Amino acid sequence: MNDLLVISFRMIFLYFVILIIFKLMGKREVGELSVMDLVIFVLIADVASFAVDDPKRNLFESILPMIILLVIQVAISCISLKSKKIRDKIDGDPTTIIRDGVLFEQEMKKQRYNLDDLFQQLREQKIGSIQKIAYAFLEPSGNLSVFMKDSLPPILPLIVDGEIQKRHLQLIEKNEQWLREELMKIGYKDTENIFYCCFEDGEIYVQLKSSS
Repeated sequence: MNDLLVISFRMIFLYFVILIIFKLMGKREVGELSVMDLVIFVLIADVASFAVDDPKRNLFESILPMIILLVIQVAISCISLKSKKIRDKIDGDPTTIIRDGVLFEQEMKKQRYNLDDLFQQLREQKIGSIQKIAYAFLEPSGNLSVFMKDSLPPILPLIVDGEIQKRHLQLIEKNEQWLREELMKIGYKDTENIFYCCFEDGEIYVQLKSSS
């Protein structure tokens, strides 16, 4: 009976500990979890199960690994927030699957993404024609983002955190030299101070990094 009470107390206590840890990790939808998020969540679940299975085990010893995992996750989040390259390495980058009704077979093979997967996700979005698709991106979460030819074009940032997005430039059939020349025309010589830059309706839009 005593063990049952200990297990019950630990279960309730760990529930609130894990809830606090997930709150501190930041908000993200379950369907948008990165590989790193999933690894952290699985490890926390395993650590919590050990604490409940062994009532005689020191509770602090069970919580300590969770705190270490939280510190790791927060540290990686802070680092990736400041570096687009690290963010792409951890979370991945969207992959172009369709452009102007044409399938990118090589990109699909790289992602081990087959036609059955594609058709299923298109059916789920009630899309019946590939030829009517302007862009389709396979997101790092595995979701498929589709933009039809008669809809607004997707957001393709040309500069993120001071780094030029060459792949996005290729998608709009422009190059780095063109971008730098356009920035020079509106008074921006250095891309490192640019937080966000995009090309919409024939114009360049720029937002500089904050001073803080």
